[in-house]
Amino acid sequence: MSRRGTGNRLLAALPTLDHDLLEPELELVALDQDAVLSRAGDDIEYVVFPHSGAITLMIDMADGHTVATAAIGREGAVGMLSVLGPSPSATTAVVRAAGTASRIPASRFYGVFNRSPAIRRMVQNHIKAMLIQFQLGLACNALHPVEMRMARWLLQLRDRVDQDVLPLTQHALSQMLGVRRTTVTLVMRNLRARGAIRSDRRGLIEIDRVRLAAVACECHRVMRLEVEEIFSANSDQSRAPIPFEDGRTPGRKSGGVR
Repeated sequence: MSRRGTGNRLLAALPTLDHDLLEPELELVALDQDAVLSRAGDDIEYVVFPHSGAITLMIDMADGHTVATAAIGREGAVGMLSVLGPSPSATTAVVRAAGTASRIPASRFYGVFNRSPAIRRMVQNHIKAMLIQFQLGLACNALHPVEMRMARWLLQLRDRVDQDVLPLTQHALSQMLGVRRTTVTLVMRNLRARGAIRSDRRGLIEIDRVRLAAVACECHRVMRLEVEEIFSANSDQSRAPIPFEDGRTPGRKSGGVR
């Protein structure tokens, strides 16, 4: 797959010579709905660059509870922290919306990482974007009610799949939010009453972006602005940023969102 043809923003932003270092090792794979790409405690075998679809990183607690810490789509990668040294994965990566990806063995990626300053910068940018999600997500989970948090997660996943219909069951949402299914049922009823979502029994949720954004906390918008600022430093992008619900396009901030 050519550099221009990939849907992954990290790969597409690489200079041609640096991308060519990865190209022979990249394998195109399907991301199947609900597939587990890696489990917490297991060694990281592959670095996965999604072209489409959406993945969540999950924390598994000893008592069986789970909670999502980040969403990853074409703007990022799964397993990239393997460059920091061999260590078990701290999270479980679950496909929430099917798509495609390029993957490379972690050992091969590490070798190229050591040879290419551009790939090292790519990793740094990815880590910055992930830290934004982790930090804001931690604050959001502590301070904001579950209805706002569910709206944020639905918008984050919608950003990555480019469509208003999300393949999410109530069980998946309860895992992501770390709450009971009865709580998810109640929150979804409230969101339907607001006209923010429509859902059916097939595990599909259709969202109204504008109305859902009115329910969500500010964390979704701040995450979007922060991540787009990271990408705005590099003008060579294969995909334009997704507009906000009011039609504005994310880009370099004019000030003070930090």
